[in-house]
Amino acid sequence: MMRKPGAAAEPHEASASQLIDARIKELGDWRGAMLARVRGLIKQADPDVVEEWKWRGVPVWSHAGIICTGESYKAYLKLTFAKGAVLPDPNNLFNASLDGNVRRAIDIHEGDEIDETAFKELIRAAVKLNATKGKR
Repeated sequence: MMRKPGAAAEPHEASASQLIDARIKELGDWRGAMLARVRGLIKQADPDVVEEWKWRGVPVWSHAGIICTGESYKAYLKLTFAKGAVLPDPNNLFNASLDGNVRRAIDIHEGDEIDETAFKELIRAAVKLNATKGKR
């Protein structure tokens, strides 16, 4: 059932945040722990971030447009930045989808470390880019 934007969810409908909580729990391994960790870093970098659940089960973080998605695969997590190709990445966090004209991604495998400071800077840069679109 479709509802109007801004309309309250039905009591039986889970919020995007609840669905992301459930995904983290469902993964139950290092992927769930890492998804929870990057989610926390995203919220630290942008306290006004909006969590969404799109495309039949993909966590999405937005602020004036999509910042990134958090896809889980069998052997890794993929954080895809919608406009990653134009974001500054001085710490070379992007390690996947490097040939695309628009997106860039960070693939995280078990045992990988994430540079929390650089990651939060990347989130802030994505928010800033989204906020300035159309203001030229």
